[in-house]
Amino acid sequence: MASTCPNCGRRLRWYDVKAECKDCGVSIPNFNWEARLEEDADLAAEKSLAFHKTMNMFAYSIWGTKLRIVRIIMSFIPIIGYIVPWFVIKSDADSIGIDLFGLFTDGHTLLDLFKDFFGNTDVFFTNMSYEGGSGVLSYTMLAVLFMVLSLLFAVIAFFMILFTHKHPKSKLMVIFDCLSVLSVVASGIVFTIGIKSVAAETAVNFGIYPLYNITGNVMWGYFVALALLVVAFIFNFLVSKADAKSHEQLEEERLARKAEKEEKERIKAIEREKAEEEAKKKAEEEQARIVAEAKAKIEAREAKKHKK
Repeated sequence: MASTCPNCGRRLRWYDVKAECKDCGVSIPNFNWEARLEEDADLAAEKSLAFHKTMNMFAYSIWGTKLRIVRIIMSFIPIIGYIVPWFVIKSDADSIGIDLFGLFTDGHTLLDLFKDFFGNTDVFFTNMSYEGGSGVLSYTMLAVLFMVLSLLFAVIAFFMILFTHKHPKSKLMVIFDCLSVLSVVASGIVFTIGIKSVAAETAVNFGIYPLYNITGNVMWGYFVALALLVVAFIFNFLVSKADAKSHEQLEEERLARKAEKEEKERIKAIEREKAEEEAKKKAEEEQARIVAEAKAKIEAREAKKHKK
């Protein structure tokens, strides 16, 4: 219920339950319903236009140009780089592969490392404290942290493409791609430092895993992941520098394509009508010819009869 009567302005109380105003007698729910209906129609048209504009720009940001199509593909493909192996740590006891599913390395996988870390956090941090935060365990876990951060930044960069569709020249995805690449580089650096800090025949408790006579190296998957992220960064950068069309330009192009299509359909309809008229004319001429030949034959037979 309105707080005041829309006709006379009388203040309405909570106990005014009747539809009619006590002072002027107007029906409050039906007062000026035509104007309200027009307002609702205008509001609906405005919202429909806003929705159309949003979807138009959303589609353009993803597949509006060939460059943008390649960009969205290359922003998704780097996920492959987090499945392949990045690093491997080998020892005469256990081996650990920073490989998500262990498809390319032997021993414990990255999933095993995550499971054991979150299940035995105190053990990991205790062993890190024994190293003084500068041993193979500390550096490897820091490398894994940078790996996770790079994945997080890459995912954010991908979704920025979707969320910034109203700003087709936004550089947010470029920033997050850059952060992702830097995180990968940092991950490789700290892992290498950690491996090189281990002396020969050193025994280390890697969390809950015993390692002895440790060796390790950066795997090919690390470079694959880095290359894919760099490519994604390049394409996002190129898109941010490329010319972008506004909703008005896209709408003009759409209307132009629509007009062109309608014109082609109109021309085809005219040609179809002409073809039908020509076919009809030919059929009538053929029918007239057949009738003429039939009459000629009849006349010839009649002439023969008269001669006899």
